[in-house]
Amino acid sequence: MHRIAVIPGDGIGPEVIREGLKVLKAVSNKRGFKYELKHYDLGGGRYLKTGETLPDNILEELKGFSAIYLGAVGHPEVAPGILERGLLLRIRFELDQYINLRPVKLYRSADCPLKDKTPDDVDFVVVRENTEGLYIGSGGFLRKGTPQEVAIQEMVNTRMGVERCVRYAFELTKKRNKAKKLLFCGKTNVLNYAHDLWMRVFKEVAREYPEITTDYAHVDATCMWMVKNPESFDVIVTDNMFGDIITDLGAMIQGGMGVAAGGNINPEGVSMFEPIGGSAPKYAGKNVANPLAAIGACVMMLDYLGETRAAREAEEAVKKVISTRLKGLGAGKMGATTQEVGDMIVEEIGKT
Repeated sequence: MHRIAVIPGDGIGPEVIREGLKVLKAVSNKRGFKYELKHYDLGGGRYLKTGETLPDNILEELKGFSAIYLGAVGHPEVAPGILERGLLLRIRFELDQYINLRPVKLYRSADCPLKDKTPDDVDFVVVRENTEGLYIGSGGFLRKGTPQEVAIQEMVNTRMGVERCVRYAFELTKKRNKAKKLLFCGKTNVLNYAHDLWMRVFKEVAREYPEITTDYAHVDATCMWMVKNPESFDVIVTDNMFGDIITDLGAMIQGGMGVAAGGNINPEGVSMFEPIGGSAPKYAGKNVANPLAAIGACVMMLDYLGETRAAREAEEAVKKVISTRLKGLGAGKMGATTQEVGDMIVEEIGKT
């Protein structure tokens, strides 16, 4: 029995999560595994009503689930940073979800903005450190609001945090068993201390994996090669800030935010899966949002829960629907509603 906490969240979150749960039910019925859901009202709507982001008792409950399935967080009437720090980052930090995992996979050539690139060219994974770096919130202001104002934001990297992220990346590269290439993306010529630590750890751990080819690239060069030669990548490992940036670039070359899914992973604990595109309030309630990223997050969750066969069947159904039944991947450009896309995927699952 898989116990799954569901946080539909804000904007289009409830709409796309509904379709993801529809797919979950379809593969569960087909493969015979059991699960139970518990929904949580967390996000901008709750904050505006109660002033709460993540009550302590709910955080404790989340620690007891097999996985968390998140829709989106973000409300136009809530100031930036409140929900991100009080809800998303708190879950990641308190549940020690120290890996952000982002598959970058293209299903149809026509959806890629890069000339002459095909699904064979865009199929790699970014492993982003998820609980350190610039996101820990360390720093402050001096003489705020004056012409002499100073703003300090500290980047914190620990040996433990870097090493466990790097080791996860090596193990993933080994498990993927594709090109067996792992790239460390950093900025060693500027971040002399932080990325000196990353590079030393990367080289030390690499000695334990002689079958894996390793390389290094500055983050700016990595962005350039993601556009010019995405086929050169297998797995990329990087820090929190750079990972945040390059995964959005990855989303664009795989077809857009509508298909980009991600996981916040604690290999020894509770992990959280989500579409990475955000709440998109301008599309909320219109039944036009693309649910494929949420369904992709469900696929990742199934893999994490050990339901590998169900995950592959759901992914094949997504690929078939994209290839044969959708006009595009942008909101309102699919040639189908949010609900209809979910129905198509369920239909394809029933055919296999």
